[in-house]
Amino acid sequence: MSHHSYVKGENQIIIEGSCPGNRYAQKLNENDSPQGIQFTAILDLQVSEARGLVRVSEDSKLRVEGSDWAVLLLVSSSSFDGPFTKPIDSKKNPTSDSLGVLKSIGNLSYVDLYSHHLDDYQSLFHRVSLQLSKSSKNVSGNASLTRKEHMPFKSDISLKGSEDDTVSTAERVKAFQTDEDPSLVELLFQYGRYLLISCSRPGTQVANLQGIWNKDLTPPWDGAQHLNINLQMNYWPSLSCNLKECQEPLFEYISSLSISGSKTAKVNYEAKGWVAHQVSDLWAKTSPDAGQALWALWPMGGAWLCTHLWEHYTYTMDKDFLRDKAYPLLEGCTSFLLDWLIEGPGGYLETNPSTSPEHMFIAPDGKPASVSYSSTMDMSIIKEVFSAIVSAAKVILFFPVTVVQSFTFVDSLSVYARKFITNRFWEEMRMN
Repeated sequence: MSHHSYVKGENQIIIEGSCPGNRYAQKLNENDSPQGIQFTAILDLQVSEARGLVRVSEDSKLRVEGSDWAVLLLVSSSSFDGPFTKPIDSKKNPTSDSLGVLKSIGNLSYVDLYSHHLDDYQSLFHRVSLQLSKSSKNVSGNASLTRKEHMPFKSDISLKGSEDDTVSTAERVKAFQTDEDPSLVELLFQYGRYLLISCSRPGTQVANLQGIWNKDLTPPWDGAQHLNINLQMNYWPSLSCNLKECQEPLFEYISSLSISGSKTAKVNYEAKGWVAHQVSDLWAKTSPDAGQALWALWPMGGAWLCTHLWEHYTYTMDKDFLRDKAYPLLEGCTSFLLDWLIEGPGGYLETNPSTSPEHMFIAPDGKPASVSYSSTMDMSIIKEVFSAIVSAAKVILFFPVTVVQSFTFVDSLSVYARKFITNRFWEEMRMN
């Protein structure tokens, strides 16, 4: 990417750059004017005061001489200011933002920074323990060392055992084919929690296909958010693994999708509410993607994400969240689904056209096909969303007439759906 670097003062290297304005641009020429996100990274070098010297070389490098220790602080930021602000219109200055962060931590020692990290991370990580075996095998390398031998203070986690019984993770994975080591299952369980804790916190972006660990300028599948299972799967463990805070970026993302998706619903389908298809991105893309109908034309991505809203309430019983956040999103999603459903044979509601993402079947002519009507995927998600909004309405004390009137349609086909919602509401009221 277009960038330049320079040394600031005696102990900092700053790199400033620009992303291309086109997602498919592989390389920029010298005369090109990047219109994409601006980014900055600052490397700050601290050395011992008693002895040690930092020298700046002519090629903008820092050299440490005679120091007892050195601490490297790396801070980075970008001009991204939300999905609805064009990069060229952003007022954020990533260089000044990064320098501000460095200033705020400049007087903190390594021990202070590390303690802060442990307090922040372990307050989430230690909420859940899982023990499937009496003992666990160690990782290879320096696993025989306890943490206190190479950390500045004692931690409550130590690596047990001796060098003789250490086994690499790669070896353990390979051996699992014949030896179903329960301690490896424990490790994978906690590794999944570690990934979510590390990449999805309040105020950050929602997890994508590579999280924050992507190393490529053009990552597989654009490192985007795919809504046909990938994004949902990232967050399935959040509640059962006691990490409800890590879901907040997902809910903010759904809110952004609902804004983009209301335009897509109107323009593409002349429908009310909001819709999102399979392929999305950082900019809350909701329209169908360019590609085969097998995966590109599936308008249930937003609906499937909405099931996370109701599940969050059932775990937390947070009525404020249900009323202020979940219900408006569920209502918009349901509005679209009511317009999307059509009356099929026998008076049943169906989706048509319909696909089951990335699945094919053999058509009557013997050829592979992907487009049909009322796929199980569609109908299962719609049923779950309808059930969720009925239950949500009951919790926040809406009457059925209010629920029905909130979906104002002239399309007579939606009468069937309104009847379904009303009947389901009264049925649950009678049962409770």
